[in-house]
Amino acid sequence: MNKSFFYLVFLAFSLGCQNQDNQDTMQLKVSTNGRYLEYSNGKPFLYLGDTAWELFHKLDREEASEYLENRAEKGFTIIQAVVLAELDGLHTPNAYGEVPLTDLDPAKPTEKYFEHVDFIVNKAEQLGLFVGMLPTWGDKVPNDIGGIGPVVFNPENARIFGEFLGKRYKDKPIIWILGGDRNVDNENAYQIWKEMAAGLKAGDGGLHLISYHPRGVHSSSYWLHNEEWLDFNMYQTAHFHRFQKVYEHAAYDYMMYPVKPTLDSEPAYEDIPMEFWTFNEWRTDPMVFSTLFDSDNLIEDTAYFKKGYFTDYDVRVHAYWNLLSGACGYTYGNNAVWQMFSKGSDPEIPCLYDWRESLDRPGAQQIRHIKTLFTEYCFSKMVPDQSAITGKNYRNDLHIRAAVATDGSFLLAYMAQGQPVSVVMKKIAGQNVNARWFDPRNGKMTALGQFQNVGTETFTPPTSGIGHDWVLVLEDADVYKSLE
Repeated sequence: MNKSFFYLVFLAFSLGCQNQDNQDTMQLKVSTNGRYLEYSNGKPFLYLGDTAWELFHKLDREEASEYLENRAEKGFTIIQAVVLAELDGLHTPNAYGEVPLTDLDPAKPTEKYFEHVDFIVNKAEQLGLFVGMLPTWGDKVPNDIGGIGPVVFNPENARIFGEFLGKRYKDKPIIWILGGDRNVDNENAYQIWKEMAAGLKAGDGGLHLISYHPRGVHSSSYWLHNEEWLDFNMYQTAHFHRFQKVYEHAAYDYMMYPVKPTLDSEPAYEDIPMEFWTFNEWRTDPMVFSTLFDSDNLIEDTAYFKKGYFTDYDVRVHAYWNLLSGACGYTYGNNAVWQMFSKGSDPEIPCLYDWRESLDRPGAQQIRHIKTLFTEYCFSKMVPDQSAITGKNYRNDLHIRAAVATDGSFLLAYMAQGQPVSVVMKKIAGQNVNARWFDPRNGKMTALGQFQNVGTETFTPPTSGIGHDWVLVLEDADVYKSLE
């Protein structure tokens, strides 16, 4: 590891940016400027989530500990999990034979079920992780698309259930996430979510932040931006195709008033089939089922999903496009991990690997590099700035995103296919500019040289094409003095 790396880590500390080993508290708030989340002591919090929707429902305590330890080691900062889970969470018991509600009544939570939730929350806390806790998946609330359900909530019991959760986890590292893959489809649903939020705040004294996880290609800002209880927005860009225009969602929310942080709470998952919902014959045709799966119920006929599968490359593209467009974080997901699929069980969406094999997939491994870059170059100082890029900037697979530090100390630009980029140099302060290439595949930083801070400069990445994405890092040479 070279000297410049250690210098940058030191600089990150001096600029007050977050580091996973420097957390004085496990309570969060919205920053004064409304753009990101921070600890109560003022240190920025980079939201790096994992969608472990079925964590409470499917895994036993040893498995949950294994999962959480893996995620903490990789640099994740928050785990998104659902109390009343999607996959028949009200009827199918957890690993210890417990269901969450007595008589399907949200006003009658089952103590033994929540003792297991307690264990997982406490384990996450020990590892320095927050839990993005969804009180329920959205199919338990009246909605337009249905689901396994059943619908059990009304405004009255939603408030009771919210207050129960708020009191129980008042002193724990929690962010509340309402919605559960559902939009606010009707007035009844709106009142239920509103009352649940009121119950959570009554229970925890307003100590924890609240957001809302909507359906794909929507944002909570569409319905709830002006709600006082909504502390920050979430949007979902879902699982359609490569190079989704995630930056449009971030940019839309970024421009709203009052200012609130925003992030992609469910982008395309690693290893999930693209547009999987259009290939559903396996659910109804026994012949298709028999050829699609092997003896472990893993995908054997990979060609069945004709549009292919999302990879670590897609994870990176969507992550960097989001973060350089004003998002306060990013949520990773893996198809087997979200459903905690075990070999031989019935998949909700067919899997290439089981949940344990998927923990170390390349996209998950590369989360640590995202954390490194946006800690060294403090994300809390970044402002999205497309005017830093000159020339034609296509809104397709060749799209380039750029962000600049508010004090002019650095600029980051991301090229999804290693294409040349022309930069307005005066976006950086100082007389001279250090240039580096950051490789998002392995986290390596390579010095490119020093340039005069005049006019425009064109930079060509070391490699190009699909899978060859790069981050250009420009620095004020008077601030970042080491270039090795």
